Amino acid sequence: MDQYRIETHLHTNHTSQCGWLDADTLAEGYARAGYAAVAVTDHYNRNTFSYLSVDTTAPGDKAGPFLTGFRRMEEACARRGLQVYRGAELRFDECENDYLLYNYPDSLLAEPEEIFRMGVAAFAPLARAAGALIIQAHPYRRKCTPAIACYLDGVEVMNRNPRHENHNDRAEEYAAQFGLLRLGGSDCHRPEDIGLGGILTRELPEDGGALARLIREGRYTVIGAE
Repeated sequence: MDQYRIETHLHTNHTSQCGWLDADTLAEGYARAGYAAVAVTDHYNRNTFSYLSVDTTAPGDKAGPFLTGFRRMEEACARRGLQVYRGAELRFDECENDYLLYNYPDSLLAEPEEIFRMGVAAFAPLARAAGALIIQAHPYRRKCTPAIACYLDGVEVMNRNPRHENHNDRAEEYAAQFGLLRLGGSDCHRPEDIGLGGILTRELPEDGGALARLIREGRYTVIGAE
């Protein structure tokens, strides 16, 4: 039976200042690596909006500029037959933890200034009410700490970024201890990161809602942790 490779954690240079790669390069790289789909998780933090020259305190559209990378990836991946899911990697003002978010409506991230200030405890119930999925990224990386489990749906237990000490074994233990979902991803920023991780599935989710259901139901294998 065929398996589909899905990237769950990547950044574009259209939105994330730390991203080196544009949409065409990413789409071509993932197509060559045999992936069927990618989730675009550009950084949603203060640095990103400064990079995009967006004043988070002013009225007007802020979600649109943030989604530039995702929109470019939609176009580039469509030309290569890849499915694309919208995600984000959130950081709040309270600390340097990062949270991967999937299957969220535009309205949830419409006001970044409010999001940054509320923190994960206040944000989690809003996200869940909207049907979104919250996965803490690399919880044991330097300057990060595992969030209180009740605010999470899952933990990234296999972050394959080669330039960080991610302590994936400890993340695996944390997920097991609290019965959290397990996820893995390449955390792709540079050419050498393309196709290092993600998940394997027996079906290809048709949209973000289907991807979130598949993850919630555990119908996948984490690449590198098979």
